Amino acid sequence: MKKILLSLSLFILIGLTIGIFLYEQLEPLQPFSLQQSNQSYHDDENHLEETVQTPVNRGDSIVYSLENNELNLSFNQGVDWITVPIETGLLFSGDYNGSKQELIANSYVLEYDYIAFLYADEHVQLMQTRDQGETWEPTVIIEDFPGIRFRKVDMLNDRFGYVIVTGDRTMSAEGTLIYVTDDQGVSWAKVNSADTTRLLYDGGFIDENTAFLSYGTINPEQPDLFVTNDRGETWSQAVFQTPEAYQDIFVTAEMPFSDEDQLTIYVNQGPNGDYQGGLVKGKYTSDDYGQTWEFVGEVAGDEVQ
Repeated sequence: MKKILLSLSLFILIGLTIGIFLYEQLEPLQPFSLQQSNQSYHDDENHLEETVQTPVNRGDSIVYSLENNELNLSFNQGVDWITVPIETGLLFSGDYNGSKQELIANSYVLEYDYIAFLYADEHVQLMQTRDQGETWEPTVIIEDFPGIRFRKVDMLNDRFGYVIVTGDRTMSAEGTLIYVTDDQGVSWAKVNSADTTRLLYDGGFIDENTAFLSYGTINPEQPDLFVTNDRGETWSQAVFQTPEAYQDIFVTAEMPFSDEDQLTIYVNQGPNGDYQGGLVKGKYTSDDYGQTWEFVGEVAGDEVQ
């Protein structure tokens, strides 16, 4: 019996010795840390926040995003993105105090066969692509242009487009420059603008020869609209046939547009208008390419197309 107990004790001692030896050879396990787990989760979450873009103009065929100091484009509603090679601060340079969460209205063109972004450093330039961002072409439109304020670019068809800018503002006066292209932005030529230094409210071409410039952003008293029918060779001030009851109400002309066989324009109440809450506009039509405008009637804001 003693021999059996002695053998059993010796067997247990050998087992303990082997167990201690193996334990010392193994790498000690690190205790689980909830803090480390949470940190790893937040790191992944931050990475996702850095890479996911928020599209602007969702619903359009082409969308853009202004995040992380980059301008990015997507042709498939935000699934894939390409970066536009432009410093985003230049898109808002000059005399501009609005939001920088979206591009300045009318300062860009987004079409599948032509994309352009208007910007300014010491020059007024366009960053253009005709192959959906495969290649980009920076093009100087105006050299040494001081203090850009109003800016607008548009392409009416696959050839003709225009750029309108104002700048060098002094109180309520500034200069207006107009450039046009007949080869989809490859080359640009300056055309005349209206003979006035008032602050521009809006402007643009409605076809390759007919353009308008609307002035009067500070205390306007009546529509101040200039029209050209020969691509800027000559300009004349449009005549508005406004009933006496509305003479001091509808004072700031918006951009005209083609409406079947005539032109239509809405004239708003300007920055100080309070008639019917300031939301009602005057509707006018023209049968002589914008030289004279006949009053049609009041139009509520939600009726304006």
